Amino acid sequence: MRPANEALIVIDVQNDFCPGGALAVPDGDAVVPRINALMDEFQTRILTQDWHPADHGSFAANHAGRQPLEVIEMPYGPQILWPVHCVQDSRGAAFHPDLDVSRADHVVRKGCRPEIDSYSAFFENDHETSTGLDDYLSPKGIDKLTLVGLATDFCVLYSALDAVRLGYAVTIVEGACRGIDLNGSLEDARTTMLDANIVLEP
Repeated sequence: MRPANEALIVIDVQNDFCPGGALAVPDGDAVVPRINALMDEFQTRILTQDWHPADHGSFAANHAGRQPLEVIEMPYGPQILWPVHCVQDSRGAAFHPDLDVSRADHVVRKGCRPEIDSYSAFFENDHETSTGLDDYLSPKGIDKLTLVGLATDFCVLYSALDAVRLGYAVTIVEGACRGIDLNGSLEDARTTMLDANIVLEP
């Protein structure tokens, strides 16, 4: 068992990010057995969950004439437009059925506001609006995080960078993550993580 100052953060292992889902990450469901096994090692286990309203501003369908993967300017900066995914209370937003959610100590829902997207487990995409995760972890004396889940080059990456910015020591278990790899984004993400002193484990 890991020390009490370490926590496992499981990022967005939801149906819409797994094969057959609206925004499927290739081989996304393959992370589930590894993540379930890792839960045995940690005293604190957090799950994050994309939880979008149907009118969310990151959905291409909510912008006339726009297609998924186009980029638009939002008040907080560039925003990739995505297919409709992880709509609140939908099957797609539910955790993968094989993920052992009974072990979760806390669930962070993100992307709940229509006007702003949220990749990170800590902040929405303005990098200022908090999800409350830091407020949950800090009083417990947790200062070391292991991140796993979907997708390596988006929500895992943003969560890891924000965690480092907040002063956490961060490890990513690459074997328990999968990436979208949009125009080389996976290799870019790895470089960015290493530059931020994030530990990458197999």
